[in-house]
Order: sequence, then C-alpha cells, then structure tokens
Amino acid sequence: MSYTSAENDIAWRHWRREWSLPPDVIYLNHGSFGPAAREVQNVRHSWTDQLESQPFDFFVRQMESELMHAAEYLGEFVGTSADNLAFVDNATTGMNIVAKSLDLKPGDEVLTTNHAYGAVLRIWRTICKQAGAKLIVHTLPDPLTDTTELVDSLFTAVTEKTRLLVVDHIASPTAVIFPVAEICNRAQKRGVPVCIDGPHALAMLPLDLDTLGCDYYVASGHKWLAAPFGSGFLYAHPRVQKQLEPLVISWGGSLAGAEARWQDEFHWPGTRDAAAQLTIPTAIDFLCRAGVCNFRRRSHDLAQYARFRIAEVTGLSCDLPDSPAWYGSMIALPLPAGDEPPLKKGVRDPLQGLLWKKHRIEVPVIHWHGRRMLRVSCHLYTTARDIDTLANALRDSLYHRTGG
Repeated sequence: MSYTSAENDIAWRHWRREWSLPPDVIYLNHGSFGPAAREVQNVRHSWTDQLESQPFDFFVRQMESELMHAAEYLGEFVGTSADNLAFVDNATTGMNIVAKSLDLKPGDEVLTTNHAYGAVLRIWRTICKQAGAKLIVHTLPDPLTDTTELVDSLFTAVTEKTRLLVVDHIASPTAVIFPVAEICNRAQKRGVPVCIDGPHALAMLPLDLDTLGCDYYVASGHKWLAAPFGSGFLYAHPRVQKQLEPLVISWGGSLAGAEARWQDEFHWPGTRDAAAQLTIPTAIDFLCRAGVCNFRRRSHDLAQYARFRIAEVTGLSCDLPDSPAWYGSMIALPLPAGDEPPLKKGVRDPLQGLLWKKHRIEVPVIHWHGRRMLRVSCHLYTTARDIDTLANALRDSLYHRTGG
C-alpha cells in the first residue's frame, strides 16, 4: 500500500504543540485516557475560577443555564435535542445508571457480546446477579468480515427473555466498529431495547442519535473529543427518560426555580464542580478548527499506517477488513504470543512496561480471549514518525532481546 497520506506529517506537526504532552513521550493511548488540549484545559480552569470566586451566584444563578447551553452545543454535534441528554462523569457512570434503573426480574436476560468492555461486563454481571437475571455474553464470528453475518449472529442469541441488548459502538479491546444502525433497526423489530456503549465513537465517528434508534447511549468526552476528564453524557430516548434513576439522591430539582426536567436528578448529585462538562463546547470548537472530517481522515490514515508497519515487524496480519467502516482512529494489532504465562487480573503485559521504560512509548498491550494485541490510538498530535518509532522499538523488544 502507499503510505503517502499518513507520512505527510509536515502539515500536521504543529498540532502537537496544542497539547501539554512531554516532548520525549510518544503517546499512543488516547483510547484509554485522552488528554485535553491546552486551550481546553485553560477554559476548564476558568470555569473553576468562576465557581470559586462566587460559589452561590454560580451554583444558583448560572450553572443550570450554562449546562443547558453546553447540552445544546453537544446535542448539535451528536444529532439530538438537549432535552435528551444528561451530563455524567463518563460512560461507566452512564452505564451504571441504565443498569440500576432497569427493572429486571428473575429469569430475565441481558445480552451483550464477547467484545464488551470489562467494566461493562462487571456492571451487568453484578446487576443481573442481584436481580436473579442472567447476562448472556454472545461470541461473535471470528474473524469479523461481514456486517450482516455479525448482526445475524448476534440476534440468534435474542430470546423472549431478552430485556436489553448492550452493544459497543466501537469495541475497546478490538477497536471494531459495530454496525449499530442495523442492530438498532433489527432490535426495534424484535421489541428489544438497546443500550450503546459509545465512548470511542464520540468525535471518531459522526453521530445522529435521533435517527440511530437506540434507547440509551453512553459516552465519555475525554476520549476522541479530547474534552476534560469527567465530561461524559447519557442519551435517553423520550420513551425511557422517566424510568431512569440517579445513582446519588440529592435535591433532584432546579436550584434556580425553573421547571423540573429529568436531567435535574443527574446534574445536581450534591455540591460539585461541573467545569469539565461546561468545557465540552470548547472541545468541540477546538476539533472543528482542525476540521472534524480532516481529523477523522488523518487519524484513520495513521491507524492504517500502524496496521501495516507493525505487521512488517511481527509478520502477523490483522484479520479486520482494511476499511474505515471497520476501524477508525484506533486499531488492535496481533502480537506474537510470547513466553510469559497468562497474566493475572490487574497485571500489565511486560512488553507494555518495556516500551514505556526503554522507549517512552505509551501504548497498551491487551490480552483478549487468549490473544495478545497492541492497540494503537491516533489523534491530531500523532505523527507517522511516532508509528515508525513504535515499529522499531517493537522489533528491538520482541526479537533482539532473544537474539531472534
């Protein structure tokens, strides 16, 4: 393949200066913890300064209207009304709200897939156990090469007991883009509500939540939108909004005396600093300055470049079709199995530590159903030179240490 588009770093190199990343660090883990640009950080700090300078005025007279403004801004970006959005800390918080609000009965089933994020699996295992319900984790075809086959396979696991389908928009361990529109359409025909786990899709993919057809959508702003940590949202279709209950019970009403809205239960969980959520419009503006489509094209080109450069080193090809329909700004690439025993929970792969300690490269090595994968994330500050450095470091780390 031609690497020309990815290797054209000159036009993009200045974006690195917009972040406060140390110059000696190659950060290829935006998918886990995506840092905000300096401009976004500064605006967040200014919101906190406003709060600290006059807390009563800010909480009682300003915060609600400012949150509504931020929700309207976000709504335009994700294709829905602010009336359907509630701010939460992150996608995990949103998923917990959905889980604890679902009226599960003994024998009910919640369906998800083997690509689901570990925390999401833990949430639903806990909730199902408490209710006497069952979490069904369906194993999808492997390799994934056809969207119709994926959807057909998933719906073989839907039964009359299925009360909710929980599906990724972009899977965390495998970076696969799921055909969520087709899944939602099929689920509506079967009368099955859908909750989409979408932290990686926000900004990486265009969103139109009103036409998507899901019941719930949860996302984190700190990933591809590069908003501050603590800037997540929960989308709820009007048909399910009244069913949602807060994780923390507080006053549950408008401090300013405005007409109550369903979001009040989530926007006022007690005294808190909402600066991260109020900064979401700034993050959107920052990304738009680069051009959202330009960002998506550039970051996908870099992920594609990583796909082929890493394969040159490992000799292992990625089974996922080489198409932006299947992966975007992030890709999970196979690694040799290695000589290490299976990792215990909470223990990082030694290769990940070696890449950081020796080369100052931050990139996760993921163990997923017996596979060892390198998940590479690309953003505006990423360059083809970063990918080249990673490829060279991998060659050194995987082979030179063994003399192979």
